[in-house]
Amino acid sequence: AATAEISTHAQGAVAGAEDTSSNISGVSRAAEETRGTAAEVLEASSALSRQAEVLRTEVARFLADIRAA
Repeated sequence: AATAEISTHAQGAVAGAEDTSSNISGVSRAAEETRGTAAEVLEASSALSRQAEVLRTEVARFLADIRAA
């Protein structure tokens, strides 16, 4: 009886360890996806910043031309 109980608990421990391992793998995959998405957001925001600077320069030039006219 004790041996059967130990076996049952050992099987439960193994199942728990497998679940934990699976969960850790899932978290690892999610972290990798998040890292990739963060890189894309950084790239997009950098591009937007560059475009805003170009627009700011063009507007300043346009306003200077209007004042000079």
